[in-house]
Amino acid sequence: MSELKKIQYNCRKATFLIEKRMIDKITFREAIELRIHLAGCSVCKLFDQQSQLINKMVRQLFAPANATGIKLDDTYKQQLHDRIEEEINKS
Repeated sequence: MSELKKIQYNCRKATFLIEKRMIDKITFREAIELRIHLAGCSVCKLFDQQSQLINKMVRQLFAPANATGIKLDDTYKQQLHDRIEEEINKS
């Protein structure tokens, strides 16, 4: 099998490179191999798009609260604290 055919039909390597690219940089050769594979594989292309979306959502979820401006009200915090204490003391 030619080198190009190996790249075109290796979804396992493509998904590995997609995930590796999310975490760190991939080499020039890996980037070319991934582009070739994604050009012909709609399943891996969809996986790539979904992975990027999931990573973006996770980053937003774990962003500092100050960056998003979302804070819990102090009275709500106290109510949660009281409810937790009640549940602990029931045992």
